[in-house]
Amino acid sequence: MNALRNGRRRGRRKTPIVLLLLALALLLIIVIVVIWYIAAGRLPKPGEGPLPGPTKPDTQAADCPDVQFVAVPGTWESSPTDDPFNPTAVPAALLHNVTDPLQEQFPSSRVQVYTVPYVAEFSNPIAFPPDGQESYNNSRTAGTQATIGVLADMHARCPLTTYVIAGFSQGAVIAGDVAAQIGAGTGPVSQDQVLGVTLIADGRRETGQATEIGPNPPGVGAEVALKGLKVPGITMTGPRPGGFGSLTDRANTICAPGDLICAAPEAALNPVNIPSSLAALAGARGNPVHAEYNSFVVDDAGTTATQWTTGWASGLIDGAPHPAHE
Repeated sequence: MNALRNGRRRGRRKTPIVLLLLALALLLIIVIVVIWYIAAGRLPKPGEGPLPGPTKPDTQAADCPDVQFVAVPGTWESSPTDDPFNPTAVPAALLHNVTDPLQEQFPSSRVQVYTVPYVAEFSNPIAFPPDGQESYNNSRTAGTQATIGVLADMHARCPLTTYVIAGFSQGAVIAGDVAAQIGAGTGPVSQDQVLGVTLIADGRRETGQATEIGPNPPGVGAEVALKGLKVPGITMTGPRPGGFGSLTDRANTICAPGDLICAAPEAALNPVNIPSSLAALAGARGNPVHAEYNSFVVDDAGTTATQWTTGWASGLIDGAPHPAHE
């Protein structure tokens, strides 16, 4: 009998201890949950959506330009060691006819004119002996990375700066690809900070994806015509999925009739006949039509492609915001 009574007493003594341990465990769980919510941001209110991202500041550094004009040169018109603010590697490069007037018109505080330095070559893989050029894939990749890099660096340092982007030939492919990323919301800068994009002789041109300045010749860009072609050093990527997205209303394209880079008929470039197609593509980059956009007229007033691009960029820069500086 005494043993039974002692066992009951011990059971009664254990019960408060078990309840205490359970209470402490529950309290520990609650504390962990609260800490987790605080670490994630803050406790959300019922029905509240995602927390807003960081807001833009009211001012930016004194040395930040209001606008950055980014020019991407064409094949054989740049060098990875060139000075982006005073490019001299190829004095006759087409986009000098745009960048030089802009630098003369505006102070550097209003616009920073940046010419992307990159390989800018296109090796013909069937040339014998080898031509010693860098492959198109490597050149295009290097140019794309350099363009994204300069935009991302400026955006990180000067969050209120806006952008104007232009490219020619291989540079138009690069500038267009970066613009497409921005228009899709995956680019290096905000969509609303890109004032406009103009592509001259875009190798991924498709009618309807951008505003045609001047004639709208039949055909498509060489990379579209040769979609799916893969040989050592050359991958033809086809059209840009989704075009320019939210930048469509700010994107322009200029293409001269007969330029196989931007207006290739399917019969001229055929992925089934690789040798002749590659020869035609390599030759198209040096043909007279492709090389004469500085004199190619795009309107009834006699405005050339480079004059139009300069005027377009000038108007955007004139009307761009004037962010406050520290």
